[in-house]
Amino acid sequence: MVNQVKLSQIVERFDLKNLTPDVDYTKTGVSVPDVNRPALQLTGFFEHFASERVQIIGYVEYTYLQNIEEEKKEKIYDMLLSYEIPCIVYCRGLKPEPMLLEKANKANVPVFSTGVNTSTFTAEIIRWLNVELAPCISIHGVLVDVYGVGVLIMGESGIGKSEAALELIKRGHRLVSDDVVEIRKVSDDTLVGKAPDITRHFIELRGIGIVDVKMLFGVQSVRETQNIDLVITLEDWNRDKEYDRLGLEEEYTEFLGNKVVCHQLPIRPGRNLAIIVETAAINHRQKSMGYNAAQELYKRVQENMAKKQGE
Repeated sequence: MVNQVKLSQIVERFDLKNLTPDVDYTKTGVSVPDVNRPALQLTGFFEHFASERVQIIGYVEYTYLQNIEEEKKEKIYDMLLSYEIPCIVYCRGLKPEPMLLEKANKANVPVFSTGVNTSTFTAEIIRWLNVELAPCISIHGVLVDVYGVGVLIMGESGIGKSEAALELIKRGHRLVSDDVVEIRKVSDDTLVGKAPDITRHFIELRGIGIVDVKMLFGVQSVRETQNIDLVITLEDWNRDKEYDRLGLEEEYTEFLGNKVVCHQLPIRPGRNLAIIVETAAINHRQKSMGYNAAQELYKRVQENMAKKQGE
């Protein structure tokens, strides 16, 4: 099944003014994360017309239409509306001619208007559509924004993911999603996580129940979406297992074909998970900025050994 965004979602998200109230657009969807400015089409060239995209009319297209003969303009409108286009959006508060609105009503094509300038609206709707239409999976975990680093906490049910997230929230960090995280592949480098609508801002604590984080700790304690930069997997401490104590080599986990740095974090009584997650997030930021503490320590050890051998 092709992923779609309902036109009604676009109207609500961008506060579009409906200029064709008689057209029912509630069942119309957009499945392409791009838009089209029909400049060539308005001159009569319809070959390779990207009719499946949202059509945007800016000041240039609008001015051109004001300066062509009525007969030619009518033919252009008829040809444009003969395609199954999802909608037409006029930017900068521009007002379409009555002729277009009349023909759009007959063709059942909704026409909208926005006061936002064309470039800004185009960039924003493309960015938003890329996120909404990206390949998506749902996984069991908790996503938290820690110092601007998106940390996905995973592990078996009951191991303490939500409790760790709650402690991080109390320390000033922000919850994105608890229990279920929807992951979207926005690009080959970027994964974006968000909460399902039904569980957004809620967190489950065993023995207490459901807690509304936004109401309890304020709007500064939550955010809607967050890039996934780091994965921390919680697991019970195993004395027989060798855990990485230096971190010279990164381990990765994969979602939708994208690799994300992953740390295995053993759990035992007395370990403060929130501080460990904070430290992991800061360390990840340091590495992304070019400093690796493990490599620095290794370098010092090598230099010290070389110095002793030279004595």
